[in-house]
Amino acid sequence: MTKKLNIRWPWHRVEQGQGFFIPCLDTESLRTEGIHKAMEARVFNAHAIVGVYAGRYGLLFFRGSRPPIAAPQRPSA
Repeated sequence: MTKKLNIRWPWHRVEQGQGFFIPCLDTESLRTEGIHKAMEARVFNAHAIVGVYAGRYGLLFFRGSRPPIAAPQRPSA
């Protein structure tokens, strides 16, 4: 029995170089559905990588050749 995912995919709002994170445990099925939804939204340069964000395991979906990575913050002295 497969579970139906109820996710609002924001592909129409994501610009080149931007992305969004979706927490999940079954990354392969979510990756497949997310890339499929990107193709339906005519986003042909969509990618997904597995990662941890704010202590949650999931997928980072993004547009472009490299994922958006924030610059490291220096601790204040």
